[in-house]
Amino acid sequence: MKTLFQFLNEARVSQASMEAKKLNLTSDGHGSWRDSRGKLVAKTENGKLKMLTAQERAAEEGGGEKQKKPEEVKAQPKAAAPQAAKMKTKEPEDAQSGMMSDDVTVVFGRFNPPTIGHEKLLQAAEKAAQGGDFKIYPSRTQDAKKNPLDPDMKVSYMRKMFPKYEEQIVNDSEMISIFNVLTTAYEDGYKNVNIIVGADRQAEFENLANKYNKDLYDFKQIRVISAGVRDADAEGVEGMSASKMRKAVMDDDFEAFKKGTPKGINDGETRTLFDAVRAGMGVKKKKEVAEMWEIAPRYDQRKLRENYIKKKVFRMGDIVESLSTGLIGKIIRRGTNYLISVSESNVMFKSWIHDVMEYTEKKMERRMRDKKHPNYLVGTGGYRKNVQAMVPGSGKIKNFNIEEFINKYKLRK
Repeated sequence: MKTLFQFLNEARVSQASMEAKKLNLTSDGHGSWRDSRGKLVAKTENGKLKMLTAQERAAEEGGGEKQKKPEEVKAQPKAAAPQAAKMKTKEPEDAQSGMMSDDVTVVFGRFNPPTIGHEKLLQAAEKAAQGGDFKIYPSRTQDAKKNPLDPDMKVSYMRKMFPKYEEQIVNDSEMISIFNVLTTAYEDGYKNVNIIVGADRQAEFENLANKYNKDLYDFKQIRVISAGVRDADAEGVEGMSASKMRKAVMDDDFEAFKKGTPKGINDGETRTLFDAVRAGMGVKKKKEVAEMWEIAPRYDQRKLRENYIKKKVFRMGDIVESLSTGLIGKIIRRGTNYLISVSESNVMFKSWIHDVMEYTEKKMERRMRDKKHPNYLVGTGGYRKNVQAMVPGSGKIKNFNIEEFINKYKLRK
């Protein structure tokens, strides 16, 4: 049987392990983490995952080279160099598309619900890819206010609404943020990446994607391309947004909702989507729904700002999720109309107050996040229950607190 202190040590390490798993990293068994190509990218420090800078990686790898035994160096196959040379002679361009074969174009967004405005985004991605690879990653967050459709349902509707891009729409539970997307693209062997975003997101994505290049991934070039400017007051594609669609559901205005869907789907399918969004929002009667600034903040920014100034939302230390990038972090600074937050992996990001939401998943008490996935979110009641269940007998103890247990029974000097 494991001792209590063995259990505590494993619980501390599990946090780093979960963070590393999200980034597709593997452990060398000595506290270091490497990507799929064997490149050292992170270390475990105090139970948390620390991403290494280029200088730190060089120092760590340099130290490792000095400790190699002579026989290990001799054991390396002589054919390695010619093989590497052969790989470098790979055809640099796709003859048909004229685009570098090492390029990939990606789209990361909420699509909740999908609209004709999103179709414009996907068309921009197809154009930027120039016949090369491009992938569409819907975010994984679900909540009643801003993300009423669950990921599987959302992907299903997207494939119906945008059949031309059915194969490019990726349903992957690991793609939680833009960093998961970029890390995976790098590990898949792509050298250059195009990120397609709306004009209002371009600066944010450029800053984040390039800031962590050479640390989380190592692309030769990262291009953040605007799909065009959106005008909330415009008619048709230019003015359509998921916020406007959610507002239509809140107002029980099916005709307004229908205007935001592509011509390819019929009234029956549109009605099904309308009902799915309404069910996800928990809307039965207009009086029972949350206020506009909570569901579609872009259409009631005055009320949002009033609540922000009164510190009713987004207080210092609160955990928030960026609606643009999927990043989750603690608020460390409140600006006039923006927030600066830091994730558990020390990734700092800035967001407008209308582009974030409270990270409600931290309040989860149940052991399962959904029917298939256990709740291993550190800090939640469900996580505590799952860890508790790993220790024989402890599952029967209600409200078991490890720190209180240690303090009560530790030896007094």
